[in-house]
Amino acid sequence: MEFREGALENMDINKKFWTGKKVFVTGHTGFKGAWLSFWLRSLGSTVKGFALPPPTDQNLFAVLNLESNVQSVFGDIRDLDLLKNHIRKFDPDVVIHMAAQAIVRESYQNPVDTFQVNAIGTAHLLEAVRYTNNTKAVICVTSDKCYENREWPWKYRENDPMGGWDPYSASKGCSELVISSYRNSFFNNEHYAKHGVAVASVRAGNVIGGGDWGQDRLIPDIMRAFSQNERVIIRNPSAIRPWQYILDLLSGYLLLAERLYEDGPNYMEAWNFGPNDNEEKTVKEIVQLISKLWGNGAYRELDPNSTSHPHEAFTLKLDSSKSRSRLGWMPKFTLEHSLECIVDWYKQYYSGENSMKELSEKHITAFETHRPYDSRAQVKDY
Repeated sequence: MEFREGALENMDINKKFWTGKKVFVTGHTGFKGAWLSFWLRSLGSTVKGFALPPPTDQNLFAVLNLESNVQSVFGDIRDLDLLKNHIRKFDPDVVIHMAAQAIVRESYQNPVDTFQVNAIGTAHLLEAVRYTNNTKAVICVTSDKCYENREWPWKYRENDPMGGWDPYSASKGCSELVISSYRNSFFNNEHYAKHGVAVASVRAGNVIGGGDWGQDRLIPDIMRAFSQNERVIIRNPSAIRPWQYILDLLSGYLLLAERLYEDGPNYMEAWNFGPNDNEEKTVKEIVQLISKLWGNGAYRELDPNSTSHPHEAFTLKLDSSKSRSRLGWMPKFTLEHSLECIVDWYKQYYSGENSMKELSEKHITAFETHRPYDSRAQVKDY
């Protein structure tokens, strides 16, 4: 297992910055939010989370025992008064907004809810921030699907038009317009000295990692099937996605939050975070790689009803050159290393033999110290 060439030249997260910081995280009960909250606690931050209860019976929030380690509020982002009350009392230094309805196929079944959660929920978050005193950095997580996807072979840049075919994608495009409106109207760069709040949006692709049990998501579907010696059903084997390892992505969010806090006017804009060109694989290629890593009992088949599913984007790629040049960010893990970590995480979870909290801590430590995690040797020298 190897880190990507040049990874040691990355801008590292400043642990001293995060020690003692108060961070308000929406969506902390979800897959990405749980990993972020867990990492922030390990960095010495005080975390308050605001979200609905975990969406699945199996969930990372419970596995990592986060309810005992963060201030946790179960609430709906659509409840403005409740959200405003909790964020005002906590008065955070940094806000990271991750609460969302994140499933494309769910958006076809409940389009109005999807727009309310993703677009109006973002407006509620930014409205609540207006009533804080100490908040200096706000990151709103949207999606690579916010772009008007023309299925072209080149990558989308931050200044490309917003769009969205399906309700989920359109709701993320709407979220970006909400963010832009609030930034222009209430957190304008020209008046930064008066309001002191820097707001940015971040866009990423298909995030993968251990502890994801979401419905209609490729990695969770594969892990559920393989753990029970069942076939995994593949809907769109030729679809190309920017697969992104969870810790690589979250490191970008943390780096950006530091810049927003310390030098807001120069960073309050939209940012893409995506993998390198050679790691934008098809669904079929991902399944083949994981099947090889999993070993016995791993097999797959094409969904016979694949042509009847709702429309989903076929090709979607992000241009992350701005994040690389201005933040010094780039993915540390190759796709192969990421998948090895993910398969190891799920295998140990389903074996029931190890503490997943300790295992997750080791994955984070290996990532922070540029020392690839090896399940056999625990941490292997770089």
